[in-house]
Amino acid sequence: MRFRPCIDIHNGKVKQIVGGSLSDGRRDAKENFVSEKGAAYYAALYKEKGLYGGHMIMLNRQGTAEYEASRAEAMRGLAAYPGGMQIGGGIDTDNAISFIEAGASHVIVTSYLFEEVNLSFNKIHRLVDTAGKQHIVFDLSCRYNNDGYYIVTNRWQTFTEARLDEKMLYELAGYCDEFLIHGVDVEGLKQGIDEGLLRILGNCDGLKITYAGGIRSLDDIYRIEEYGRGGVDYTVGSALDIFGGDLPMDRLIRMNR
Repeated sequence: MRFRPCIDIHNGKVKQIVGGSLSDGRRDAKENFVSEKGAAYYAALYKEKGLYGGHMIMLNRQGTAEYEASRAEAMRGLAAYPGGMQIGGGIDTDNAISFIEAGASHVIVTSYLFEEVNLSFNKIHRLVDTAGKQHIVFDLSCRYNNDGYYIVTNRWQTFTEARLDEKMLYELAGYCDEFLIHGVDVEGLKQGIDEGLLRILGNCDGLKITYAGGIRSLDDIYRIEEYGRGGVDYTVGSALDIFGGDLPMDRLIRMNR
């Protein structure tokens, strides 16, 4: 288990937001933190600290002026730490290679994997042919609905028919290098982790998985280690000191070692 850093970009600014407040129809979102520093600053900091495998997410809808502003900011981040960061947000077969050539170690993909609300293995195969399995992270961020956790797309607003469980993760592992999974119901709230989701992830021995959502204290991190059985990495957003929170990043780095 190790700490993975993050950079979230919205409207061209590095921010920490409440995940469930994103919407296609609005430019704004509920913000926990807005940085005066850019993505390049944070990427260079992660490089200096020896933190590899963090993710950078562009949170705006592709095809908008706000997305283009976030994309430009993300490219500056990739240039500051070539090969050290993953990137997600509007990734598809048309642009995946351009981000890898710009310095991303992996592209992070969610919405492209679906036709409407169902997984499309035709699209998954095309993505693997285009980018290569070794460069792909599947973002299977999910919300609880009635009888289980279901993957959500379109900035976490659309429920799909894809129920996240151990069987699905092992099946999809044949097409990607890693998984990134946000517990969207607790994302950005700093009210604690999603224990039910982590129990599922902890049952997936041998898979590379990063969990995000709700981390507020060292106690939450110890519980991630418990429920994830030591095999699930984690990322911290709003609670991290560099994003205005109380958890010292240097302490988490020392725990890695």
